[in-house]
Amino acid sequence: MVSRRILVTGGIRSGKSRYAERLLADAPTVTYIAPGPRPDPAVDADWARRIASHRARRPAAWTTVETDDLPAALRAGHPAVLVDSLGTWLTATIDRMGTWDEPLPTWQGAFDAQLADLVAAWRTSAGLAVAVTEEVGWGLVAEHRSARIFTDLLGQVNQEIAAVSDQVTLVVAGRPLHL
Repeated sequence: MVSRRILVTGGIRSGKSRYAERLLADAPTVTYIAPGPRPDPAVDADWARRIASHRARRPAAWTTVETDDLPAALRAGHPAVLVDSLGTWLTATIDRMGTWDEPLPTWQGAFDAQLADLVAAWRTSAGLAVAVTEEVGWGLVAEHRSARIFTDLLGQVNQEIAAVSDQVTLVVAGRPLHL
């Protein structure tokens, strides 16, 4: 069976994005989808350098789409997509919902509905789809509410996307481990 939906996960600086890019290296056209908040490069010089570095290593033929509506981008019918990353989608979703300061019961249902929409779009994406995400099941987590919210919800995102993916790969130190 050829994998159509591949979830690539790993820690920060694990090589997961480079691995995901290699998976799509032979695709004739690729749409790189950057979901979520994009900091102002004039304010965050480090972010601007990282974005420039990522763009420079991708083939010139790839199209970049920056969007706040990841499900719509997945439903657009691209023959091959790379979503980098689900963590930025989550951050944007939390920001839009205003959930950082609200009690969990007031917004968990709305979040679950948005995640269900994302999962449905992922499941029915037209072509080859690779998504990059941060693994939150290990590592340090800051001892404050927003960090716990983020890690709990990204764990939920990762599990639900993995459940409808054909392949899940953990990347550690640049080395893939197919789960």
